[in-house]
Amino acid sequence: MALAHSTDDAQLQEKIAAVVHQILQGEARRLIAEQLEGFVRENERRARELTLMERVVRVEEELKALREAQMAHFHAADKRFEALQREVIARFEAMDKRFEALQREMTARFEAVDKRFEAMDKRFEASEKRFESLQREMDVRFEAMDKRFRMLQWFMSLGFAAVLALMTILRIFS
Repeated sequence: MALAHSTDDAQLQEKIAAVVHQILQGEARRLIAEQLEGFVRENERRARELTLMERVVRVEEELKALREAQMAHFHAADKRFEALQREVIARFEAMDKRFEALQREMTARFEAVDKRFEAMDKRFEASEKRFESLQREMDVRFEAMDKRFRMLQWFMSLGFAAVLALMTILRIFS
């Protein structure tokens, strides 16, 4: 019986081992499935985080590139503005020089016109002096002629009076 008991024990042990093996296998599958599911979930979460991080990195790189492009654009615009400002300043300086030259030319012309007017004033003054002297001379001549005419008028009056007196005397005595 000892042999039968040992075979029964062995069979029982085999059955227990098979049941334990089945239970362990089921439990191992369940544990492995849970672990795999947890691992997959964790990896998916990490993959999403990595994807988000990659997106954030790409967005930051794009923002950095955009900032650099804007800075380059602003620098180019500043350079164009500075060049335009230098050009405008140069044009204004050229205009100032032209205005100064024009002002000097106009001043010279006005001075020449002033000199001409001064010369004309001197000529006019000389003409006025000549006219005044001519007028005085004419006045003197007219006064002399006036005296002559008065004297001539007296002589003529005396002559007519003498002729009338002679005619009257001749009539009386004739």
